[in-house]
Amino acid sequence: MNTEDRLTELEVKIAFQDDLLDSLNSTIARQQQQIDLLQQQLRLVYQQFKAAQPDSGNSGGSLRDEIPPHY
Repeated sequence: MNTEDRLTELEVKIAFQDDLLDSLNSTIARQQQQIDLLQQQLRLVYQQFKAAQPDSGNSGGSLRDEIPPHY
């Protein structure tokens, strides 16, 4: 294998690595967008949950004392 062949092989490998790196960067960016969206949705669900809860003062017990709706 001469120098020209080795150089060509290295150039091909670098081209494939560049393509793979671009693909991985796109995947990471897309996943970060999904994570951000899920965090926003979780915040909204948490706010709705907190708003639906009665005041946690002395309201007469804990969740363990409540009877489930199927009883």
